[in-house]
Amino acid sequence: MRGTKIWLSQELRDDLERFARSRTLPARLVQRAQIVLLAAAHKSDQEIATAVGVVRQTVGLWRGRLVERGITGIEKEAPRAGRPRSITPARIDEIVRLTTQSTPVAATHWSTRTLAPWLR
Repeated sequence: MRGTKIWLSQELRDDLERFARSRTLPARLVQRAQIVLLAAAHKSDQEIATAVGVVRQTVGLWRGRLVERGITGIEKEAPRAGRPRSITPARIDEIVRLTTQSTPVAATHWSTRTLAPWLR
């Protein structure tokens, strides 16, 4: 089965080819670029899934996101279901700084129990 046809401008194709070859971009973005490039080459979802190492539904998902949202559809993550984070990024930075740059009194390293009083 073939999904939605993908037509890429030369500029978009160049960007995706650069993404697909990258060794520094996140692996998920590299994989998405490979999926879209193979889709633009008129491969079936199953052929793409086999070549990239994903399931057919994943190919359809990224093919559809590119059609709906363009390049930003594959670059950005969609919001995930579930409870929102209860710890702010600033608080996480504070915990990392505290545990990597200091030690608790009369101890050699932080544990969850020695860290807990500092976080209240």
